[in-house]
Amino acid sequence: MKPVILIVEDDPDGARSMTDAAEDAGFATVLAGTAAKGLECFREQTPDLVLTDLVLPDFDGIELLTRIKRINAAIPVMVMTAYGSVESSVKAMRAGAYDYVIKPLDLDDIQIKLRRAAETSRLRREVTTLTASVRARHTATTMIAESPAMRAVIHQIEAIADTTATVLIQGESGTGKELVSRALHADSRRADAPFVAVNCGAFAESLLESELFGHEKGAFTGAFARHAGAFERADGGTLFLDEIGDAPPSVQVKLLRAIEEREIHRVGGREPFAVNVRLVSASNKDLAERVAEGAFREDLLYRLNVVTLTLPPLRRRREDIRPLADRFIARAAADHGHTITGIDPAFYARLEAYDWPGNIRQLRNVIESAVLLASGPNLSANALNLPGESYSRVATGYPENLTLAAIERLVLEQTLTRCEGNRTLTAEKLGISTRTIQRKIKEHNLPF
Repeated sequence: MKPVILIVEDDPDGARSMTDAAEDAGFATVLAGTAAKGLECFREQTPDLVLTDLVLPDFDGIELLTRIKRINAAIPVMVMTAYGSVESSVKAMRAGAYDYVIKPLDLDDIQIKLRRAAETSRLRREVTTLTASVRARHTATTMIAESPAMRAVIHQIEAIADTTATVLIQGESGTGKELVSRALHADSRRADAPFVAVNCGAFAESLLESELFGHEKGAFTGAFARHAGAFERADGGTLFLDEIGDAPPSVQVKLLRAIEEREIHRVGGREPFAVNVRLVSASNKDLAERVAEGAFREDLLYRLNVVTLTLPPLRRRREDIRPLADRFIARAAADHGHTITGIDPAFYARLEAYDWPGNIRQLRNVIESAVLLASGPNLSANALNLPGESYSRVATGYPENLTLAAIERLVLEQTLTRCEGNRTLTAEKLGISTRTIQRKIKEHNLPF
């Protein structure tokens, strides 16, 4: 399909020359004789690029350029100016023109510029599409939340995503804290701006300071050039500080100052400069305990936990294990070119009975390993490698032909027995609601 160029030119001879040059270069053309008509054509059919004369009978090409940019800033606009009108060319570029061409026209030169502008337009569309696709993959609506505990988290994300509130995410390792931080970003008005993640436990103290705040050339040995820190790179967007509890005291002081004053100093820099970031932090440690131990600043904790989201461990959201497993199976099969056509009920039973100390991250890795090592298109329980397996004993030694319903009955019966018939405790151990326990007792006709 040919790229489309909108030509806005009131001179018939000039319009004919430009149309011929554009069509020879492989473009489909749309012609308008006034700025108003050009604007109308742009709204009706968004072209791949625009070429407009500077002097038009109603309003000039600079004004047309400005109005087009308000509608769609990604479309390149080129301006034609008279020979020797340097001032007009500079004005056009300052207004956002992609390029300019000088009259009388050099047709070879203009064809080169048109092709270059069309390629720029194509790349911008691809970036826009890719950005939208990436953003869509990270919204809260894509997160699996069959369990009541996770549905409550999703509700919180949706409530605070499009605010400027500083958020602290707490949860065990592998529970998806960065995934939640990305959802907070993707569902906010900052979604088009950068999302920058820094793991505070992955850097030595001096390197962490430079990673967060940047450094000037010559600030320390090896600083051969200025480096933009995470605050600077995330300007206008979201900065995610993972494992914030591992940040050393000196960095905590600078973080507190950056949050309070909304400005930072690069390492070795003299003058502060303003930054505009939405701060989301996460920790698998109890920060209140870290404060009591003297390892974390209390005033920084107050600044970080304006809103706190607590992610449940996977063992507390067992209703999500099967749909998560299905997603990971599909992803692993696609990534490694394997075909999975069947999954034994016992495969799911073992997954749902396991305690998952490594949470979702461990589940993903276990599933990927099972897909890779599968001897055929079916996944059986034997394909699972669950280290230190502590799942319910019903998962060991049951007959191969036992149905999933029968396995469910055995798990429920044994857990109720161990909990001496306490339905609330049984529900907690199995990660489901008390109402579900009551329904399952009745469904399986259990004597509890």
